Amino acid sequence: TDLRSAALALAGPRALWLARANPDWKFALRGSVPPAVPEPSGPGVPSAPAADGAPVPAAEPPGGAEAAAAARRLWEEGLFAERVALLDTLRRREPAAALALLDATWRTERAEDRLMFLDSLRTGLSGADEPFLERALADRSRNVRATAAELLSALPGSAFAARMAARAASCVFLDPAAPVPLLTVVAPHTCDAAMQRDGVIPKPPSGRGERAWWLGQLVEAAPLSCWTERAGGRSAAEITALPVADGWQPELHAAWSRAAVRQRDAEWSRALLGSPSAVSAAAPGTASPGERTRLLSALPPDERAGWVAGFIAAHGLPDAFQLLGVCAVPWAAPLGRAVVDALDIAREAGSYPWSFSGVMGLAERCLDPAEAGRLELLTAATDEPEGASPGAGGYWSEAFQRLVRTLRLRRTMLDELAGRA
Repeated sequence: TDLRSAALALAGPRALWLARANPDWKFALRGSVPPAVPEPSGPGVPSAPAADGAPVPAAEPPGGAEAAAAARRLWEEGLFAERVALLDTLRRREPAAALALLDATWRTERAEDRLMFLDSLRTGLSGADEPFLERALADRSRNVRATAAELLSALPGSAFAARMAARAASCVFLDPAAPVPLLTVVAPHTCDAAMQRDGVIPKPPSGRGERAWWLGQLVEAAPLSCWTERAGGRSAAEITALPVADGWQPELHAAWSRAAVRQRDAEWSRALLGSPSAVSAAAPGTASPGERTRLLSALPPDERAGWVAGFIAAHGLPDAFQLLGVCAVPWAAPLGRAVVDALDIAREAGSYPWSFSGVMGLAERCLDPAEAGRLELLTAATDEPEGASPGAGGYWSEAFQRLVRTLRLRRTMLDELAGRA
């Protein structure tokens, strides 16, 4: 099922033709959007009344009233999957049109559906969505309120972000009495009604202290630019290098990491990641594999690949699987070389090859097919070093042979699709 959207993109109109002839492809009909739905070059759907009676601005769609009626009819009468597909498609093409449709029926939707529809606003999120999201902060569903708060925190210029910045700034500040620059943390003592309306969840998960839990939510929702102002114009790298009093550094850096991911801030992500060679593979906080993976997603693709290549060169492959999953495909040449070199080192050491099966599977899909020639040298069986896993040499040979075959098959497929065969 995770390949269906890619399959539909590849098949185009033929997917709908096939779906009418083959029951196995009926998902294409459920997820398709009628041709009358607006195209990107035109404006959106006519204005619909907002939940509080104020209109959400939207213009006429391309194709005029007929296209508007088709979109509106599908939104009001379609199956849930069809409505989700319509909203996602419109959101990519005309964000205001999608918002107008959602706002028109918002009050009558089920809570679980409201949550799913609200999540679609991540695509094309802008300041134009702020009034709607502010109203959603008062939704009767806690999950909807939390998602609305998360989306608003990704808009650094929003009123919500300003409120959270003021709260966070009262908790984290430079100690004026310290002989060297030092960040001092005073976590909130209460979680008042205004904080809860802005999405702060009062009850922490098991094992977390209340004050630390509230602090993390405030810091992750505050715009990162506020810390530059509070720290006298220091850069993200300079701020994250400052010592933090009383052991609050892991909590503070983890919250900054979540903020950097939400706000897609490459500067802060870069600062929190640090040097790939200096990162401890097993360190907690912002150096954990999951946190690193999310921070990497905010970096440009080439820089992301370079950082992961440096991490693999320094630490090997055991902790790199998640990191590889967020790198653009096909892998850039330096990253591909780093992966192949690390696999070669594991082979020569006599490591058990199936420990690296996950990375091998990724390599089959993500390595540049041009690497097949270089990998040919690794397909031969080798003598097993002392202490190696029994039969490791033969297993490695088979694994590399399969990888080479797959890369060559991908090259043939790409040549066919490009008309070069």
